[in-house]
Amino acid sequence: MFSFAPFDLSYLALFALAVAIYSWQARPPKIAFFYGWLFGFGCFMSGLYWVYTSIYDYGGANQIAAIILTILFAAFWAIFPALSAYIVAKTTTRKHIVNQAFWVALVWIVVEYFRGALLLNGFPWLQVGYSQLNSSLSGYIPIIGGYGIGFILTFSAALIAILVHRRKKDYSIFLLIVFLYSAGFGLKDFRWTDSYGKLLTVTLIQGNISQDQKWLPQNRLKILQDYMDLTRQHWDSDIVVWPETAIPAFYHQVEKHFLNPLERMAKENQTDMIVSMPKVAADSNKDFNIILTLGRHRGEYKKNHLLPFGEYMPLQPVSGWILGLANVNINLDNFMPGGFAQPLLYAGGFPFVSTICYEDAFASEILPYLPEAAYLVNVTNDAWFGNSTQPHHHMQIAQMRAKETGRYLVRATNTGLTGIVDDRGRLIKQAPLFERATVTGVIEPMQGMTPFSKIGESNLIILLIGLYLLLSWRSMKRLIANLLLRLMSTK
Repeated sequence: MFSFAPFDLSYLALFALAVAIYSWQARPPKIAFFYGWLFGFGCFMSGLYWVYTSIYDYGGANQIAAIILTILFAAFWAIFPALSAYIVAKTTTRKHIVNQAFWVALVWIVVEYFRGALLLNGFPWLQVGYSQLNSSLSGYIPIIGGYGIGFILTFSAALIAILVHRRKKDYSIFLLIVFLYSAGFGLKDFRWTDSYGKLLTVTLIQGNISQDQKWLPQNRLKILQDYMDLTRQHWDSDIVVWPETAIPAFYHQVEKHFLNPLERMAKENQTDMIVSMPKVAADSNKDFNIILTLGRHRGEYKKNHLLPFGEYMPLQPVSGWILGLANVNINLDNFMPGGFAQPLLYAGGFPFVSTICYEDAFASEILPYLPEAAYLVNVTNDAWFGNSTQPHHHMQIAQMRAKETGRYLVRATNTGLTGIVDDRGRLIKQAPLFERATVTGVIEPMQGMTPFSKIGESNLIILLIGLYLLLSWRSMKRLIANLLLRLMSTK
């Protein structure tokens, strides 16, 4: 937990992983699984404790049920570090230290990729790579992305753990680790993309509306008026961005009397607005979570990557039954995805990538729109999680996307952290948590592609597997030869 924002003690991740991997060495697979699970449970329980706030403070569950559900949530995700430990213990041989460390790191990252990108629509929270956003390894991010930097971190930790376990003093391994960190440090300030066109002045509005007050019908007019008051002060900006569902009503309820007049004012002041609200799907009883641009270019983006247990219910009917027992009173299953290949929206005269809420946790939601997109926009509402570490973790994830793509990111949130991130992943302006505030700054539209933008996450995993096979070619030849001999002997 302390390796991640807001603490940013990135070196602790190397130490924690080294200790965890050391505990798996020469252990029976079942024991290694248990140690891996303990490590994962400690990590997820300390890093996801804010789930309790959502369930208890805003979900209406009783306190005991909220505690039990939070523990079960952490216990489930702890299975994945345990699975890594089991595979490592099951397949460990007396390989060369580098080969063995490479294998340990490969297993960890493949399992993490399965958790973060595939299972239950993906849950990438607390990936080890995010802890290195500001470390010496961060120079690798535009080249190999979050999973790649996580691989290097785990590889370094495995080298240390295996050396200690074998009680060897191998200075070449020490020099390899120093080289990896030094090279990453040397790449930190390298700029992979170029700015083009005019600079854009952007204002982000943080309304700071309490989650338990936001959707009360009697508060709707006041909330809209508050956002309008904050916006009127910044009609000199090229772009004004409101947070996720800042408009606490459906599109059809506010189009005529609010959105159309707002668009006219935006056009008169030559400002483009980026706002968000739910919208009823025309052909079903489901809803969309949308971003709408108003001004010179009206456009609409429908959220595509939905949040499990937040916008839809996976593992039905079991999950619904469990939440029913806990008396959780949140409508969790009324949204539908907007689909892939939606057209880019325009604001300030440039196209941008739109992400809503935790869509910014998935590089796969952003990379298909490059290199056309000039910058990134994320709107979110982290009010569900109170004054916890969650908003800081979420901003850290958003910063990773900016650095991976070499694009500025503007991020408007309901209660924080609202901010502007530059193309190197640095948070250059932000609003304080839980305050009504605006953030105004200048962003540069960017062009070009980072190496990672060209490779992508899945291809990176394939490349790592291929590299391991090359490193283990001698062992592979022996394995293939033994298999052929066995096949011949059976004939």
